[in-house]
Formats: sequence, structure tokens, C-alpha cells
Amino acid sequence: MQIVDGKPAGALSGETIDIACPSDGRVFASIPAAADADIDLAVAAARRAFERFAAVPAFERGRLLTRLSRLVEDNAEELAALESRDTGKPVRQGRADVAAAVRYYEFYGGAGDKIHGQTIPFLEGYTALTLREPHGVVAGIIPWNYPLQILARVAGAALAMGNTLVVKPAEDASLTTIRIAELALEAGFPAGVFNVVTGYGAKAGAALSGHHGVDYVTFTGSPATGTAIQQAAARNNRGVTMELGGKSPQIVFADADLDKALPVLVNAVIQNGGQTCSAGSRVLIERPVYERVAGALAERFQKLVAGPHEADLDLGALINAKQRDRVAAMVAEAESAGIKILARGTVSREAPSSGYYFAPVLFGDVPPDATIAQEEIFGPVLSLFPFDDEEDAIRLANSTDYGLVAGIWTLDGARQHRVAKRVRAGQVFVNAYGAGGGVELPFGGFKRSGHGREKGFEALYDMSATKTIVFNHG
Repeated sequence: MQIVDGKPAGALSGETIDIACPSDGRVFASIPAAADADIDLAVAAARRAFERFAAVPAFERGRLLTRLSRLVEDNAEELAALESRDTGKPVRQGRADVAAAVRYYEFYGGAGDKIHGQTIPFLEGYTALTLREPHGVVAGIIPWNYPLQILARVAGAALAMGNTLVVKPAEDASLTTIRIAELALEAGFPAGVFNVVTGYGAKAGAALSGHHGVDYVTFTGSPATGTAIQQAAARNNRGVTMELGGKSPQIVFADADLDKALPVLVNAVIQNGGQTCSAGSRVLIERPVYERVAGALAERFQKLVAGPHEADLDLGALINAKQRDRVAAMVAEAESAGIKILARGTVSREAPSSGYYFAPVLFGDVPPDATIAQEEIFGPVLSLFPFDDEEDAIRLANSTDYGLVAGIWTLDGARQHRVAKRVRAGQVFVNAYGAGGGVELPFGGFKRSGHGREKGFEALYDMSATKTIVFNHG
């Protein structure tokens, strides 16, 4: 059921959407299929709750978020199991997602009362100051790959600043979002502050992003959908935060500590089945070590196994048949173009044939203009590229329309700084890689990867607006 104005609610039409487990394709739940009238009710509830909630002292809002973090922690096993079944990811990944969600609510529980305004030197006889104020009703459109984590980073920042929420999770993975809304009520959030509506993106998502009663929209997903959401919000002149994917490079120089780099290079593309905006899907390797690194990665890829979420293998199923078929088509296109496959993983014999599995694939010597080099695959597919020198590496790293995350592997301190400054990415990791765990680290992209920032204190600025007040006291 949806959660609207503090109560469970079905769709006014009575229509529902079946939810299938990606591991076996079997329907195990259903959700309401909301439409325009349902969105109207949820937005109205959030609007009624806003003035009261915005007046709650920031430290009290923080206490509510802290209580929510404890409830999430207390229900960790239930949430991890539900997230894994709903998305097909291994159970250990579900547990990691719960742990990250706890941290988000903890962080924002302590952060909301740390955002201060300023006094500004101005004319004689005047005092000028600024306040940070909530937008009002925030629409959060949540993707299916990390529902728990992405909901937490959106809701934590929005609620800490005094906004109210209408959240629309992806129709493929809505169940933990509904459960978190129930826990928010248990934590003491007033009715109407945290609303959840479910349904198809083309109906419920479109109605929410273009709703005249919404004051701000935040979205994580594909560039195409992000464009549609921005256009809908623009009709009401509303602000947006957009995190729209990536084609993230990891640059391996000849002096890199390969023992440390290799497992990270693999995990960065198979985590969550490669269905990660920040997936390190391109590995750029300096020529003197290219064959060595490619061989070591091929050895590791051959050992990777995909299987049911409860089996807790290297990766689970992809989210649905459409996504699996899309990944398979992109891999087949690359093969037909003559791009060499260096290694393939396997699908477990225990995996049901009705599940949406795709074995990991490693491509070598990929042409920089190939489709798999330029477009987000959103699957367990890694592409390797040789480079000649530092300038060549930077050119390759910046050669796509995306700019979300990058990794740099080198022991040369001066090179670390040079390359980190010149790579166009919202996050750059040196001798490390990973966007998901850094609750405190501002996250967002350049170019086609979107705009605005989530996570850390930067998200609190996105979730509020500056008000300037000027006093003439003579």
C-alpha cells in the first residue's frame, strides 16, 4: 500500500502492479498503480503538513531522523531481505544498503541545525542577513537499483531542512520505500510529512514531477527520463537536482599497486550487477602494464558467478527481462563489431531459468568511439583501453558525455594531483574507488551526468533556498 497523509492507501482506480522477484521471475507482491488523482491527494497532504513541519525546530527534526535511523537499524534483517528479493541483489549487498541508509539518517539527523545564514557587510545604517529556508513540498523520484540508499539520501536532506516529501519509487522496486515510510511514522514524523505513491513512471512519475503543488524535484535515473522530468518541472519554474548516470573511468598507471587495484576494478563494475550509476565501467591502462592487467582481470572475471539473491554469490539477477535483454543486445553489438571478449563469468546452475541473469563480460582493446565505450550499459560489462601517457589518459577519461566518478591508480603524488584536477567528474578517488559508502561526500556529476549535489552538507543547500533580509535602522 501507499502511505498518504499518514495512512495506508490504495490507488483510487483500484488498479495494481504485480511485483516479480528478479531471481526467479515469480510475482510475490503487488503495489497500487497511482495516477493523477492519487498524486493530487499526496501533494495536498504534503502541502497541509508543510507549514507546521517547517516550524519544528531544526534540532527536533534531527531527533526524528535519528529515531528513524535507529528503527531502520532495528529492522535491518527484514529490510535487507526485502531489498534483496525486490531487486535481485545478493543479501550481503542488501545488508550493506541498510547500513548505508542508517548512516544517512544519522548524518542528517545531526546536520540540519548546523546550516547557518550569514550577515553581509552593507551600507551604513543597514544590516543585511541571509537565512536558509526549505523549498516546501519536495518530490523524490527514486530508482530501482538502490532504493534504500537513494531514498535515505533524498529524504534525510529534505526532511532535515524542513521540507515535506512525496516519494515515487520505481515500479520495479517500491517495497522498502513503503516500509521506510511506515517506520518514519513510528519514529514520530507527523502525518503528511513523508508520503509515498507507487505506480508507473510514465503516469505517476510524470504527474508528480509536473505537479503545480510541488516546489522542488529530485531524480536519479537515465538522462532521457531526467530530461522529461526537467521539462515537466520547468513548466512550473521549479528547481531540480538530477543525478543521471555515468560512464566512469578508472585510470591505471604503470606504477600502480596492482594488488590493491585489481579487486577494486572488478568490484566497481559487478557490484549490484553493474546496475550502478557510478560503476567503474571503463578501465584505462598504461601500455607497459596493459597485458598484465588485462590478463589478471580476465582471470578474475572467469571466476565470477551470478545467481539467486539468497545464494549470496558475486552478483545477482538484473532487475527485469527488459534490462537483461538490453545488456545482452549491447554486448552482442560489440561482438559483431569485432571487439574482443577476454573473459566471461558464469551463471550458477542453481539459478532458475526464469530469472533475469547475465554473466559478467570483459572486453579488451575497446575502440574509444564504440557504443560500449560511450553509452551506459548498466550491467556487469567492463571495457579495457590502453593509453600511452598522462595526456592520452586524460583525453580518454574525458571522452564521453558523462562525468560522474573517476578513479586514479598511481603512486606518483604529483601525478595524482594533476590528473585529479583535469578529469571532469563530480567525484575523483585516488588509489580507491566508491561513491556509495561516502555519506559525507558531495555526489553529483558534470555534463550528461546531471547537476546539483546529493550527500554531505551540499545536499542541504540543494534542499533549501537562500532568503536575504535587509533592515534599515538609520
